[in-house]
Amino acid sequence: MTFNLHGVRAIYRFEMNRALRTWAQSIIAPVLTTSLYFIVFGSAIGSRMGDIGGVSYGAYIIPGLLMLSLLSESISNAAFGIYMPKWSGTIYELLSAPVNWVEVLLGYVGAAASKTLFLSVLILLTARVFVPYTIAHPVWLVLLLVLTAISFCLFGFIIGLWADNFQKLQIVPLLVITPLTFLGGAFYSINMLPPLWQTVSLFNPVVYLISGLRWAFYGAADVHIAVSTGMTLGFMLACLGVVWWVFKTGWRIRR
Repeated sequence: MTFNLHGVRAIYRFEMNRALRTWAQSIIAPVLTTSLYFIVFGSAIGSRMGDIGGVSYGAYIIPGLLMLSLLSESISNAAFGIYMPKWSGTIYELLSAPVNWVEVLLGYVGAAASKTLFLSVLILLTARVFVPYTIAHPVWLVLLLVLTAISFCLFGFIIGLWADNFQKLQIVPLLVITPLTFLGGAFYSINMLPPLWQTVSLFNPVVYLISGLRWAFYGAADVHIAVSTGMTLGFMLACLGVVWWVFKTGWRIRR
């Protein structure tokens, strides 16, 4: 079986062009939102707080804010990308085209991950405006950002396949992902919590994601980097399994 590179490129370019047409919503809005977090938490509140683990509070919250944008944008980009063909009915043209599910996935998830990673770079540049910071492990930072973006774009792809209206596209990001991120140590260390709540926090998967990024930035984290990476890889493989099953059975696609 040959690999249809032209098909992957066509899907990828279409999705990237869609992002360019909605640049204000896709790029400007998340950067402005993150800037407001830095102004309120980093400058206004952070100037009145001490260091955490030898890191200023404004710098300490960078991994959490980066992860907040990374998760929400990864899910939204991928979910809308595959939902729009379902909504417009062009999904049947895609299914009849000479592309298999791997090539479809590479096109949609690849474009969504590219947009999300570009946004992550903009957020890192924005953070530099408000607070100085250093990156202890830049290679690990890039690997973790790529791994997280791909994993949650896959998750968003599944949400886009599952949703049958625009409201459902927002349920998981707003009611699940955002609260888990705020409770996952985005603005604090879970070691600051009482022992009981530290244990409860370990059941929050976002804790491992933020902890991994924080280790890449500052060389210290609440959870070991191997555990954080393993959890992310496991989630990505689980999402791949679900997507394979969806295309094999036609669930939410052919009916």
